[in-house]
Amino acid sequence: MRFELPTLAALSCLDDGAYADRLSLLEKELAAEPAAPECEAVLRRGAVEHRDWNVRRLCVEHLAARFGDVPAAREAICAATHDDVDWVAFTAINVVGAQRMPEAARDLIRISGWPSNFSRPAYARKPVGCGAALTKRALWNIFGSTDADELRRLEDEHFAELRARVDADRREPDLSDAVLVPGGPSIVGARASAVGPFQMDDSDNPLRVVELPAFYVDRTAVTNERYARFLADVRSGDAARWAHPDQPEDKDHTPAHWRDPRFNAPSFPVVGVDWYDAYAFARWAGGRLPSEEQWEKAARGTDGRRYPWGDDWDTDRARSVESAYPEESPRDLAELEALLVRTSLSWPPEPVVAADALPGGASPYGALNMAGNVWELTRTNFFSRQDMAPFFKGRRGPEFMNRPEAFHVLKGGTWTSPAVCLTTYYRGKDLLTDRHNEVGFRCVYDASPAAPASSASPASSASPAASAAPATPGASTAPPAPTA
Repeated sequence: MRFELPTLAALSCLDDGAYADRLSLLEKELAAEPAAPECEAVLRRGAVEHRDWNVRRLCVEHLAARFGDVPAAREAICAATHDDVDWVAFTAINVVGAQRMPEAARDLIRISGWPSNFSRPAYARKPVGCGAALTKRALWNIFGSTDADELRRLEDEHFAELRARVDADRREPDLSDAVLVPGGPSIVGARASAVGPFQMDDSDNPLRVVELPAFYVDRTAVTNERYARFLADVRSGDAARWAHPDQPEDKDHTPAHWRDPRFNAPSFPVVGVDWYDAYAFARWAGGRLPSEEQWEKAARGTDGRRYPWGDDWDTDRARSVESAYPEESPRDLAELEALLVRTSLSWPPEPVVAADALPGGASPYGALNMAGNVWELTRTNFFSRQDMAPFFKGRRGPEFMNRPEAFHVLKGGTWTSPAVCLTTYYRGKDLLTDRHNEVGFRCVYDASPAAPASSASPASSASPAASAAPATPGASTAPPAPTA
Protein backbone atom coordinates (compact mmCIF):
# COMPACT_ATOMS: atom_id res chain seq x y z
CA MET A 1 0.00 0.00 0.00
CA ARG A 2 1.47 3.31 -1.08
CA PHE A 3 -0.23 5.67 1.36
CA GLU A 4 -1.72 6.05 4.81
CA LEU A 5 -4.75 8.06 5.81
CA PRO A 6 -3.79 11.50 7.11
CA THR A 7 -3.98 11.73 10.89
CA LEU A 8 -6.28 14.09 12.73
CA ALA A 9 -3.24 16.02 13.98
CA ALA A 10 -2.01 16.52 10.42
CA LEU A 11 -5.41 17.79 9.32
CA SER A 12 -6.09 19.97 12.37
CA CYS A 13 -3.13 22.24 11.70
CA LEU A 14 -4.40 23.16 8.22
CA ASP A 15 -6.47 26.24 7.41
CA ASP A 16 -9.80 25.76 5.62
CA GLY A 17 -8.36 25.98 2.14
CA ALA A 18 -5.48 23.64 2.79
CA TYR A 19 -7.85 21.22 4.53
CA ALA A 20 -10.12 21.12 1.46
CA ASP A 21 -7.10 20.59 -0.79
CA ARG A 22 -5.87 17.72 1.37
CA LEU A 23 -9.26 16.01 1.21
CA SER A 24 -9.30 16.43 -2.57
CA LEU A 25 -5.84 14.88 -2.77
CA LEU A 26 -6.98 12.01 -0.54
CA GLU A 27 -9.85 11.26 -2.91
CA LYS A 28 -7.42 11.07 -5.83
CA GLU A 29 -5.04 8.84 -3.85
CA LEU A 30 -7.87 6.49 -2.96
CA ALA A 31 -9.09 6.32 -6.54
CA ALA A 32 -5.59 5.47 -7.75
CA GLU A 33 -4.97 2.80 -5.13
CA PRO A 34 -5.32 -0.79 -6.42
CA ALA A 35 -8.33 -2.66 -5.02
CA ALA A 36 -6.18 -4.92 -2.85
CA PRO A 37 -7.07 -6.45 0.54
CA GLU A 38 -4.63 -4.05 2.20
CA CYS A 39 -6.57 -1.10 0.80
CA GLU A 40 -9.88 -2.53 1.97
CA ALA A 41 -8.50 -3.02 5.49
CA VAL A 42 -7.29 0.60 5.70
CA LEU A 43 -10.63 1.93 4.44
CA ARG A 44 -12.61 -0.31 6.77
CA ARG A 45 -10.70 0.89 9.83
CA GLY A 46 -10.89 4.47 8.65
CA ALA A 47 -14.67 4.30 8.16
CA VAL A 48 -15.29 3.55 11.82
CA GLU A 49 -12.17 4.72 13.68
CA HIS A 50 -10.71 7.82 12.06
CA ARG A 51 -11.21 10.93 14.16
CA ASP A 52 -11.89 13.28 11.23
CA TRP A 53 -15.46 12.79 10.00
CA ASN A 54 -14.71 13.77 6.40
CA VAL A 55 -12.08 11.03 6.24
CA ARG A 56 -14.64 8.56 7.60
CA ARG A 57 -17.12 9.72 4.96
CA LEU A 58 -14.62 9.22 2.13
CA CYS A 59 -13.70 5.80 3.46
CA VAL A 60 -17.38 4.78 3.42
CA GLU A 61 -17.80 6.01 -0.16
CA HIS A 62 -14.74 4.14 -1.43
CA LEU A 63 -15.53 0.99 0.52
CA ALA A 64 -18.93 0.89 -1.16
CA ALA A 65 -17.63 1.70 -4.62
CA ARG A 66 -14.73 -0.74 -4.63
CA PHE A 67 -15.36 -3.38 -1.96
CA GLY A 68 -19.13 -3.54 -1.79
CA ASP A 69 -19.08 -7.33 -2.15
CA VAL A 70 -16.65 -7.90 0.76
CA PRO A 71 -18.51 -8.95 3.94
CA ALA A 72 -16.18 -7.10 6.32
CA ALA A 73 -16.50 -3.92 4.27
CA ARG A 74 -20.27 -4.19 4.23
CA GLU A 75 -20.25 -4.64 7.99
CA ALA A 76 -18.25 -1.43 8.41
CA ILE A 77 -20.64 0.45 6.14
CA CYS A 78 -23.61 -0.78 8.17
CA ALA A 79 -21.88 0.35 11.37
CA ALA A 80 -21.32 3.78 9.83
CA THR A 81 -25.09 4.30 9.56
CA HIS A 82 -24.89 5.06 13.30
CA ASP A 83 -21.97 7.50 13.06
CA ASP A 84 -22.39 10.44 15.41
CA VAL A 85 -21.78 12.94 12.60
CA ASP A 86 -24.79 13.28 10.37
CA TRP A 87 -23.13 13.28 6.94
CA VAL A 88 -21.11 10.19 7.65
CA ALA A 89 -24.28 8.39 8.71
CA PHE A 90 -26.22 9.82 5.75
CA THR A 91 -23.52 8.65 3.33
CA ALA A 92 -23.69 5.14 4.73
CA ILE A 93 -27.51 5.13 4.71
CA ASN A 94 -27.55 6.18 1.05
CA VAL A 95 -25.01 3.47 0.21
CA VAL A 96 -26.86 0.60 1.89
CA GLY A 97 -30.08 1.71 0.24
CA ALA A 98 -28.58 2.12 -3.21
CA GLN A 99 -26.83 -1.25 -3.02
CA ARG A 100 -29.83 -2.86 -1.29
CA MET A 101 -27.76 -4.40 1.49
CA PRO A 102 -30.21 -6.65 3.37
CA GLU A 103 -27.99 -6.90 6.44
CA ALA A 104 -28.41 -3.13 6.93
CA ALA A 105 -32.14 -3.49 7.64
CA ARG A 106 -31.44 -4.27 11.29
CA ASP A 107 -29.41 -1.06 11.65
CA LEU A 108 -31.89 1.12 9.79
CA ILE A 109 -34.87 -0.13 11.78
CA ARG A 110 -33.08 1.05 14.91
CA ILE A 111 -33.10 4.55 13.41
CA SER A 112 -36.51 4.86 11.81
CA GLY A 113 -38.72 1.99 12.95
CA TRP A 114 -40.38 -0.72 10.91
CA PRO A 115 -41.20 0.13 7.27
CA SER A 116 -44.47 -1.83 7.49
CA ASN A 117 -45.51 0.67 10.18
CA PHE A 118 -44.42 3.97 8.69
CA SER A 119 -45.74 2.95 5.25
CA ARG A 120 -49.31 2.79 6.53
CA PRO A 121 -51.58 5.76 5.83
CA ALA A 122 -51.80 8.26 8.70
CA TYR A 123 -49.13 6.46 10.74
CA ALA A 124 -47.70 9.03 13.19
CA ARG A 125 -44.05 9.27 14.22
CA LYS A 126 -41.49 11.94 15.11
CA PRO A 127 -38.91 12.26 12.31
CA VAL A 128 -36.20 14.82 12.98
CA GLY A 129 -34.95 15.67 9.50
CA CYS A 130 -32.81 14.33 6.67
CA GLY A 131 -31.82 11.14 8.46
CA ALA A 132 -35.39 9.91 8.86
CA ALA A 133 -36.21 10.62 5.21
CA LEU A 134 -33.04 8.94 3.93
CA THR A 135 -33.56 5.92 6.17
CA LYS A 136 -37.16 5.55 5.06
CA ARG A 137 -36.11 5.54 1.41
CA ALA A 138 -33.25 3.13 2.08
CA LEU A 139 -35.53 0.63 3.81
CA TRP A 140 -38.02 0.77 0.95
CA ASN A 141 -35.14 0.13 -1.47
CA ILE A 142 -33.79 -2.81 0.56
CA PHE A 143 -37.18 -4.50 0.83
CA GLY A 144 -38.21 -3.48 -2.69
CA SER A 145 -41.69 -2.30 -1.76
CA THR A 146 -43.65 0.58 -0.25
CA ASP A 147 -46.79 -1.44 0.40
CA ALA A 148 -47.36 -1.88 4.15
CA ASP A 149 -48.80 -5.39 3.98
CA GLU A 150 -46.13 -6.61 1.59
CA LEU A 151 -43.44 -5.01 3.77
CA ARG A 152 -44.71 -6.84 6.82
CA ARG A 153 -44.51 -10.13 4.96
CA LEU A 154 -40.99 -9.29 3.80
CA GLU A 155 -39.93 -8.28 7.31
CA ASP A 156 -41.12 -11.57 8.74
CA GLU A 157 -39.28 -13.42 6.00
CA HIS A 158 -36.12 -11.36 6.40
CA PHE A 159 -35.90 -11.81 10.19
CA ALA A 160 -37.18 -15.40 10.33
CA GLU A 161 -33.75 -16.92 10.99
CA LEU A 162 -32.85 -14.37 13.65
CA ARG A 163 -36.22 -14.82 15.30
CA ALA A 164 -35.75 -18.59 15.32
CA ARG A 165 -32.38 -18.18 17.06
CA VAL A 166 -33.92 -15.86 19.64
CA ASP A 167 -36.78 -18.30 20.25
CA ALA A 168 -34.36 -21.22 20.55
CA ASP A 169 -32.32 -19.33 23.13
CA ARG A 170 -35.35 -18.31 25.17
CA ARG A 171 -35.81 -20.30 28.36
CA GLU A 172 -39.31 -21.51 29.13
CA PRO A 173 -40.31 -20.44 32.64
CA ASP A 174 -41.41 -22.87 35.31
CA LEU A 175 -44.78 -21.49 36.40
CA SER A 176 -45.51 -24.24 38.92
CA ASP A 177 -45.00 -21.80 41.81
CA ALA A 178 -46.21 -18.62 40.13
CA VAL A 179 -49.62 -16.95 40.36
CA LEU A 180 -51.58 -15.25 37.59
CA VAL A 181 -52.30 -11.54 37.84
CA PRO A 182 -55.17 -10.89 35.41
CA GLY A 183 -55.03 -7.99 32.99
CA GLY A 184 -57.11 -4.87 33.32
CA PRO A 185 -57.25 -1.65 35.35
CA SER A 186 -56.06 -1.30 38.93
CA ILE A 187 -55.46 1.44 41.45
CA VAL A 188 -51.85 2.27 42.28
CA GLY A 189 -50.28 5.01 44.32
CA ALA A 190 -50.69 6.53 47.77
CA ARG A 191 -54.00 7.68 49.19
CA ALA A 192 -52.35 9.92 51.78
CA SER A 193 -49.19 11.98 51.97
CA ALA A 194 -49.20 13.20 55.58
CA VAL A 195 -45.81 12.93 57.29
CA GLY A 196 -46.13 10.44 60.15
CA PRO A 197 -43.96 9.75 63.19
CA PHE A 198 -41.39 7.83 61.11
CA GLN A 199 -41.06 10.75 58.66
CA MET A 200 -41.18 8.46 55.61
CA ASP A 201 -42.15 10.22 52.38
CA ASP A 202 -44.82 8.43 50.37
CA SER A 203 -45.93 11.49 48.39
CA ASP A 204 -43.94 10.52 45.27
CA ASN A 205 -46.43 7.85 44.16
CA PRO A 206 -49.67 9.71 43.35
CA LEU A 207 -52.96 7.87 43.32
CA ARG A 208 -53.96 6.82 39.78
CA VAL A 209 -55.46 4.05 37.69
CA VAL A 210 -53.24 2.00 35.39
CA GLU A 211 -54.09 -0.76 32.94
CA LEU A 212 -51.68 -3.67 32.66
CA PRO A 213 -51.75 -6.83 30.56
CA ALA A 214 -51.93 -10.16 32.38
CA PHE A 215 -48.73 -11.62 33.80
CA TYR A 216 -47.49 -14.31 36.15
CA VAL A 217 -45.51 -13.47 39.27
CA ASP A 218 -43.54 -15.74 41.59
CA ARG A 219 -45.69 -16.78 44.56
CA THR A 220 -42.69 -16.14 46.83
CA ALA A 221 -39.48 -14.21 46.67
CA VAL A 222 -36.68 -16.20 45.04
CA THR A 223 -35.31 -18.58 47.66
CA ASN A 224 -31.73 -19.60 48.40
CA GLU A 225 -32.54 -23.09 47.18
CA ARG A 226 -33.77 -21.80 43.82
CA TYR A 227 -30.90 -19.33 43.49
CA ALA A 228 -28.41 -22.12 44.18
CA ARG A 229 -29.69 -23.94 41.09
CA PHE A 230 -29.06 -20.79 39.07
CA LEU A 231 -25.50 -20.52 40.43
CA ALA A 232 -24.73 -24.14 39.63
CA ASP A 233 -26.00 -23.70 36.10
CA VAL A 234 -24.15 -20.47 35.31
CA ARG A 235 -20.92 -21.74 36.81
CA SER A 236 -21.01 -24.86 34.65
CA GLY A 237 -22.32 -23.13 31.53
CA ASP A 238 -22.34 -19.77 29.80
CA ALA A 239 -22.96 -17.14 32.48
CA ALA A 240 -22.65 -14.35 29.91
CA ARG A 241 -25.76 -15.69 28.17
CA TRP A 242 -27.95 -14.32 30.97
CA ALA A 243 -25.90 -11.32 32.08
CA HIS A 244 -26.86 -7.71 31.57
CA PRO A 245 -24.39 -6.20 29.05
CA ASP A 246 -23.54 -3.43 31.50
CA GLN A 247 -22.57 -5.65 34.42
CA PRO A 248 -18.93 -5.49 35.59
CA GLU A 249 -16.45 -7.65 33.71
CA ASP A 250 -15.48 -9.65 36.80
CA LYS A 251 -19.04 -10.03 38.08
CA ASP A 252 -19.67 -12.97 40.40
CA HIS A 253 -23.34 -13.73 41.08
CA THR A 254 -22.66 -15.34 44.47
CA PRO A 255 -24.74 -13.52 47.12
CA ALA A 256 -22.80 -11.49 49.65
CA HIS A 257 -24.49 -13.23 52.62
CA TRP A 258 -24.32 -16.75 51.20
CA ARG A 259 -22.41 -18.02 54.27
CA ASP A 260 -24.40 -16.20 56.96
CA PRO A 261 -26.54 -18.76 58.84
CA ARG A 262 -29.11 -16.10 59.64
CA PHE A 263 -29.88 -15.69 55.92
CA ASN A 264 -28.76 -18.81 54.02
CA ALA A 265 -31.37 -21.44 54.88
CA PRO A 266 -32.70 -22.98 51.64
CA SER A 267 -36.25 -21.74 52.31
CA PHE A 268 -35.22 -18.15 53.07
CA PRO A 269 -35.40 -15.44 50.40
CA VAL A 270 -32.01 -14.90 48.79
CA VAL A 271 -30.40 -11.63 49.92
CA GLY A 272 -27.06 -9.95 49.33
CA VAL A 273 -27.69 -9.69 45.59
CA ASP A 274 -27.58 -6.56 43.47
CA TRP A 275 -29.68 -5.50 40.50
CA TYR A 276 -27.35 -7.20 37.99
CA ASP A 277 -27.59 -10.50 39.89
CA ALA A 278 -31.38 -10.32 39.92
CA TYR A 279 -31.50 -9.38 36.24
CA ALA A 280 -29.38 -12.40 35.28
CA PHE A 281 -31.42 -14.78 37.43
CA ALA A 282 -34.69 -13.50 35.96
CA ARG A 283 -33.44 -14.10 32.41
CA TRP A 284 -32.19 -17.55 33.38
CA ALA A 285 -35.63 -18.28 34.84
CA GLY A 286 -37.36 -17.25 31.61
CA GLY A 287 -38.77 -14.04 33.01
CA ARG A 288 -37.72 -10.59 34.08
CA LEU A 289 -37.85 -8.33 37.09
CA PRO A 290 -41.28 -6.78 37.65
CA SER A 291 -41.95 -3.18 36.86
CA GLU A 292 -42.96 -1.09 39.84
CA GLU A 293 -46.59 -1.06 38.66
CA GLN A 294 -46.64 -4.81 38.05
CA TRP A 295 -45.26 -5.39 41.53
CA GLU A 296 -47.81 -3.06 43.08
CA LYS A 297 -50.76 -4.65 41.31
CA ALA A 298 -49.58 -8.13 42.30
CA ALA A 299 -49.35 -6.95 45.91
CA ARG A 300 -52.66 -5.10 46.25
CA GLY A 301 -55.05 -6.26 43.53
CA THR A 302 -57.50 -3.80 42.02
CA ASP A 303 -59.14 -2.14 45.02
CA GLY A 304 -56.27 0.10 46.13
CA ARG A 305 -55.76 -1.58 49.51
CA ARG A 306 -53.03 -0.36 51.81
CA TYR A 307 -51.47 -3.76 52.60
CA PRO A 308 -51.66 -7.03 50.65
CA TRP A 309 -54.30 -8.36 53.08
CA GLY A 310 -56.35 -5.16 53.48
CA ASP A 311 -56.27 -1.64 54.92
CA ASP A 312 -55.43 -2.33 58.57
CA TRP A 313 -51.92 -3.06 59.83
CA ASP A 314 -51.44 -6.47 61.44
CA THR A 315 -47.98 -7.23 62.78
CA ASP A 316 -48.67 -10.97 62.64
CA ARG A 317 -49.08 -10.92 58.84
CA ALA A 318 -45.66 -9.52 57.89
CA ARG A 319 -42.04 -9.69 59.02
CA SER A 320 -41.21 -6.11 60.04
CA VAL A 321 -39.09 -4.33 62.61
CA GLU A 322 -41.83 -5.12 65.15
CA SER A 323 -41.43 -8.88 64.76
CA ALA A 324 -37.78 -9.28 63.69
CA TYR A 325 -36.37 -7.56 66.80
CA PRO A 326 -37.33 -9.39 70.00
CA GLU A 327 -39.35 -7.29 72.43
CA GLU A 328 -38.88 -4.10 70.44
CA SER A 329 -41.59 -1.88 68.97
CA PRO A 330 -40.29 1.55 67.91
CA ARG A 331 -42.93 4.28 67.87
CA ASP A 332 -41.16 6.98 65.84
CA LEU A 333 -38.06 7.68 63.76
CA ALA A 334 -35.82 8.39 66.74
CA GLU A 335 -36.70 5.08 68.40
CA LEU A 336 -36.34 3.23 65.10
CA GLU A 337 -32.87 4.62 64.44
CA ALA A 338 -31.79 3.96 68.03
CA LEU A 339 -32.77 0.33 67.49
CA LEU A 340 -31.19 -0.04 64.05
CA VAL A 341 -27.78 1.29 65.11
CA ARG A 342 -27.60 -1.60 67.59
CA THR A 343 -27.94 -4.14 64.77
CA SER A 344 -24.89 -6.41 64.53
CA LEU A 345 -23.61 -9.49 62.71
CA SER A 346 -25.46 -11.66 65.23
CA TRP A 347 -28.42 -9.54 66.34
CA PRO A 348 -31.28 -9.86 65.75
CA PRO A 349 -30.73 -13.62 65.68
CA GLU A 350 -33.61 -14.45 63.29
CA PRO A 351 -34.18 -11.46 61.03
CA VAL A 352 -36.04 -13.20 58.18
CA VAL A 353 -38.57 -15.99 57.86
CA ALA A 354 -39.09 -18.53 55.09
CA ALA A 355 -40.26 -17.08 51.79
CA ASP A 356 -43.52 -19.02 52.04
CA ALA A 357 -44.22 -18.15 55.68
CA LEU A 358 -47.09 -15.98 56.95
CA PRO A 359 -49.84 -17.10 54.56
CA GLY A 360 -52.25 -14.75 56.31
CA GLY A 361 -50.45 -11.85 54.64
CA ALA A 362 -51.00 -13.12 51.08
CA SER A 363 -51.96 -10.72 48.33
CA PRO A 364 -55.34 -11.04 46.53
CA TYR A 365 -53.64 -13.31 43.95
CA GLY A 366 -51.87 -15.50 46.51
CA ALA A 367 -48.39 -13.94 46.42
CA LEU A 368 -46.68 -14.18 49.80
CA ASN A 369 -44.61 -11.71 51.82
CA MET A 370 -45.08 -8.79 49.48
CA ALA A 371 -45.11 -6.76 52.67
CA GLY A 372 -42.00 -7.20 54.79
CA ASN A 373 -39.33 -9.87 55.17
CA VAL A 374 -37.14 -8.40 52.40
CA TRP A 375 -37.37 -5.41 50.09
CA GLU A 376 -37.87 -6.54 46.49
CA LEU A 377 -35.99 -5.23 43.46
CA THR A 378 -37.86 -3.99 40.39
CA ARG A 379 -36.75 -3.10 36.88
CA THR A 380 -38.07 0.47 37.26
CA ASN A 381 -35.78 3.47 37.59
CA PHE A 382 -36.66 5.43 40.71
CA PHE A 383 -36.41 8.84 39.06
CA SER A 384 -37.53 8.35 35.46
CA ARG A 385 -40.08 5.57 36.22
CA GLN A 386 -38.90 3.88 33.01
CA ASP A 387 -37.14 0.52 32.77
CA MET A 388 -33.60 0.59 34.07
CA ALA A 389 -30.98 1.18 31.35
CA PRO A 390 -27.61 1.34 33.13
CA PHE A 391 -24.43 2.29 31.29
CA PHE A 392 -21.76 2.22 33.98
CA LYS A 393 -19.53 -0.62 32.85
CA GLY A 394 -15.89 0.00 33.67
CA ARG A 395 -16.69 2.63 36.31
CA ARG A 396 -16.41 2.39 40.07
CA GLY A 397 -19.37 3.06 42.34
CA PRO A 398 -18.26 6.55 43.47
CA GLU A 399 -18.23 7.62 39.83
CA PHE A 400 -21.93 6.93 39.28
CA MET A 401 -23.58 6.73 42.67
CA ASN A 402 -24.94 10.27 42.26
CA ARG A 403 -26.43 9.51 38.84
CA PRO A 404 -30.25 9.15 38.64
CA GLU A 405 -29.79 6.32 36.14
CA ALA A 406 -28.17 4.19 38.85
CA PHE A 407 -31.17 3.87 41.19
CA HIS A 408 -33.95 1.33 40.96
CA VAL A 409 -37.22 1.15 42.87
CA LEU A 410 -37.54 -1.16 45.88
CA LYS A 411 -40.96 -2.31 47.05
CA GLY A 412 -42.52 -4.00 50.04
CA GLY A 413 -40.35 -3.08 53.01
CA THR A 414 -38.11 -5.42 54.97
CA TRP A 415 -37.33 -6.81 58.41
CA THR A 416 -35.87 -3.46 59.52
CA SER A 417 -38.88 -1.45 58.30
CA PRO A 418 -41.80 0.06 60.20
CA ALA A 419 -45.31 -0.49 58.90
CA VAL A 420 -45.31 2.71 56.85
CA CYS A 421 -42.68 1.19 54.53
CA LEU A 422 -44.64 -2.04 54.15
CA THR A 423 -47.58 -0.42 52.37
CA THR A 424 -48.20 -1.59 48.83
CA TYR A 425 -47.46 1.86 47.44
CA TYR A 426 -44.34 2.90 49.37
CA ARG A 427 -41.33 3.52 47.08
CA GLY A 428 -37.84 2.70 48.30
CA LYS A 429 -34.71 3.17 46.22
CA ASP A 430 -31.25 1.68 46.08
CA LEU A 431 -28.04 1.85 44.06
CA LEU A 432 -28.00 -0.92 41.47
CA THR A 433 -24.64 -2.31 42.68
CA ASP A 434 -25.50 -2.41 46.40
CA ARG A 435 -25.91 -5.83 48.06
CA HIS A 436 -27.89 -5.79 51.31
CA ASN A 437 -29.14 -8.47 53.66
CA GLU A 438 -32.48 -6.63 53.57
CA VAL A 439 -33.07 -6.93 49.80
CA GLY A 440 -34.26 -9.81 47.61
CA PHE A 441 -36.51 -10.12 44.56
CA ARG A 442 -39.10 -12.13 42.65
CA CYS A 443 -39.73 -12.48 38.89
CA VAL A 444 -42.63 -11.93 36.52
CA TYR A 445 -43.42 -13.88 33.34
CA ASP A 446 -45.53 -13.32 30.26
CA ALA A 447 -49.04 -14.71 30.56
CA SER A 448 -49.76 -17.77 28.43
CA PRO A 449 -52.20 -17.60 25.50
CA ALA A 450 -54.70 -19.31 27.79
CA ALA A 451 -54.84 -16.25 30.05
CA PRO A 452 -58.17 -14.35 30.10
CA ALA A 453 -58.88 -12.53 26.87
CA SER A 454 -59.32 -9.24 28.73
CA SER A 455 -55.68 -9.46 29.79
CA ALA A 456 -54.17 -9.75 26.31
CA SER A 457 -51.12 -7.57 25.83
CA PRO A 458 -51.48 -4.50 23.55
CA ALA A 459 -48.24 -5.65 21.91
CA SER A 460 -50.04 -8.68 20.51
CA SER A 461 -51.07 -6.69 17.45
CA ALA A 462 -47.50 -5.74 16.58
CA SER A 463 -45.66 -7.24 13.66
CA PRO A 464 -44.46 -10.81 14.35
CA ALA A 465 -41.03 -9.52 13.44
CA ALA A 466 -41.09 -7.51 16.66
CA SER A 467 -39.18 -10.19 18.53
CA ALA A 468 -36.60 -10.57 15.81
CA ALA A 469 -34.87 -7.22 15.37
CA PRO A 470 -33.68 -4.92 18.13
CA ALA A 471 -34.85 -1.35 18.34
CA THR A 472 -33.09 1.72 19.65
CA PRO A 473 -34.13 2.48 23.25
CA GLY A 474 -36.65 5.29 23.22
CA ALA A 475 -37.51 4.92 19.53
CA SER A 476 -41.29 4.89 19.68
CA THR A 477 -41.70 3.71 16.11
CA ALA A 478 -39.87 0.39 16.57
CA PRO A 479 -41.27 -2.74 18.21
CA PRO A 480 -39.50 -4.18 21.26
CA ALA A 481 -36.04 -5.67 21.03
CA PRO A 482 -35.41 -9.34 21.72
CA THR A 483 -34.32 -10.21 25.23
CA ALA A 484 -31.70 -12.73 24.17
